[in-house]
Amino acid sequence: MSNITTQVIEQIISQVLAENNWSPCEERETHYKPFSYDAADQLISFGANRVGAVAPACPPKYELAHWIDHTYLKPDASLEEIEQICKQAEEFKFASVCINPVWVELAYKRLRHAYPKVCTVIGFPLGATLSEVKALETEKVVEQGADEVDMVINIGALKSGDLKSVEKDIRSVVRAARRRTIKVIIETCLLTDEEKVQACVVARHAGANYVKTSTGFSKGGATAQDVALMRKIVGQDLGVKASGGVRTYEDACQMVEAGATRIGASASVAIVKNNTLNSESDY
Repeated sequence: MSNITTQVIEQIISQVLAENNWSPCEERETHYKPFSYDAADQLISFGANRVGAVAPACPPKYELAHWIDHTYLKPDASLEEIEQICKQAEEFKFASVCINPVWVELAYKRLRHAYPKVCTVIGFPLGATLSEVKALETEKVVEQGADEVDMVINIGALKSGDLKSVEKDIRSVVRAARRRTIKVIIETCLLTDEEKVQACVVARHAGANYVKTSTGFSKGGATAQDVALMRKIVGQDLGVKASGGVRTYEDACQMVEAGATRIGASASVAIVKNNTLNSESDY
């Protein structure tokens, strides 16, 4: 866990709410039962696409695949490589393929009847795109078949204390996505602990479904400490996605045990096969 205390977290949350005239998010009455992979499989057999639960420990490799966004965001990705990523996602039943917007239509056609969802990125990797452009790009990828959108926040606005602009930016994408899953990338390696708290609070109030650690293209990736902090802030109402530097089954388990409910990785196949992958990519 981060060095920031629970008392300080609560003070930051209260300050963010007060300064922006936001009401606290209503607590949702939740009844938890012990996690069961067999029970989850049964729900899926009945037609569920996703099962929300808090797992007590890292799932076995064949189950962990369902938690992973199989990611390939290199700028020089070729048609053949995207086809291969989709094939692997279908074979291992990863949660999704996460690819750049130009490949969404292809991925949708390839996976429209398969288990994996199609995930793409918006305002990536800097987050410094105009909100109107992020919204338009989101509309386009949704039209082309995207099920999930991972957007990068306006990091500069957050660092400047302009939380209203950050909230507006996220909300513009949420609205454009028309109920698709939205994961908000806060780029933890560039933030102080206080700013991480602020970013998570804003994302929750803007209607996001997940908060996500990193793009994998900055100076650092996911850490168990940041995942634990983010989980503490958003509670069980939002998912937490750990991405950047997750290369092994042990890395993934560390993130899950810290509170992650989704993993972003380009080393997905190596993770579930427990192989060592030598990769220059931090994603």
